[in-house]
Amino acid sequence: MFSLSNRTVVVVGAQWGDEGKGKLVDVLAERADWVVRYQGGANAGHTVDLGKHSFVLHQIPSGILHQGVRCAIGNGVVLDPDTLFTEIDGLVADGIDVEGRLYVSDRAHLVLPYHKLIDSESSHSQSLGTTGRGIGPAYEDKIARRGVRVLDLRSRDRLLDLVGQGVERANAQLAVFGSSKRADTNETVDRLSELAERLLPLAEDVGLMIYRAMKSGAPNSFPSERTCSAIASSISVGSGPVPTRVVYAFTTPSTASIDVGGIPTPVAAPPDVVLLEVTNGYVP
Repeated sequence: MFSLSNRTVVVVGAQWGDEGKGKLVDVLAERADWVVRYQGGANAGHTVDLGKHSFVLHQIPSGILHQGVRCAIGNGVVLDPDTLFTEIDGLVADGIDVEGRLYVSDRAHLVLPYHKLIDSESSHSQSLGTTGRGIGPAYEDKIARRGVRVLDLRSRDRLLDLVGQGVERANAQLAVFGSSKRADTNETVDRLSELAERLLPLAEDVGLMIYRAMKSGAPNSFPSERTCSAIASSISVGSGPVPTRVVYAFTTPSTASIDVGGIPTPVAAPPDVVLLEVTNGYVP
C-alpha cells in the first residue's frame, strides 16, 4: 500500500466502532514511520493480540507496539491525560519502549473530570449508550471555544480561569439534571498541575512534525475514531498537514452477519486479510 508515489494511508471507522481499525493499523504500522491519530477520544479502545501479550489501547495509536515507529496524537483528539499515563505505564511495564516515540499536540483539548461527570449524570448520554467517559462534553467545549488545551497547562493563572468557568457551567448543568454531584475547581486544577509535569514534555507542534515527515517521504498512517470529524478529509483539521496523495483505507462497521468484526458481509474472514484487499482496490 505504501509506495514511492504514495506515502500516506488513512484508516477510518465508518460507523459504530469495533470495525477492526486497530487490527488494520497494526498491519500497516509494520511499514510506516509514523502513525498519527487525528480525532476521537479514550473510548472502548483497540485490542492488539501479540500472542503472549494482548494490549488494549484507548488513545495511543497501535503503531507504538512496533519498534522504531513514532506515534502522535493530533489536535483533533480530545485527550484524557489520566488514562493516557495509565496506558503509557502499562506499555512500559510490558517492555514496550515509549520514550521519544510518542508525541501529543499542544493544541489538543483535554477531557476533564467535569466532562465525565456531566456525561455520566446525563440521561441523554445514557439513552444514547455512550461510554460515559466525557468525550462528547469535551467536544462541546472545544466547538464552543471554551475548552482547555494541553498548552494551557503552561499557565496556572489561565488554567484557573478556564477551569473555573468550566466548573461553573458543569455544576449548573448537573443541577438541571437533578444530580447532587458537583465539580470542584481547585481539585481539578491541582490534578492537572500534577499531570502537566509528565504531559508537557510530550507536547509538540504535531502538525509541523508531520508536515516535515511527509516532506521527507516517510510513510504515514492516520487512524481515526468516532464522535467528531470521523472522515478522511478531516486529517488536516485533526493533525495539521494536508496530504497531497492518500490511499483511503476505509474499515466498515460490524453487523449481525459477522462475528469477527470489520466487514459487513456473510463471509466471516479476518479483518486484517479482507480489509487489505478492499483498501488496495480503492485508490483515488
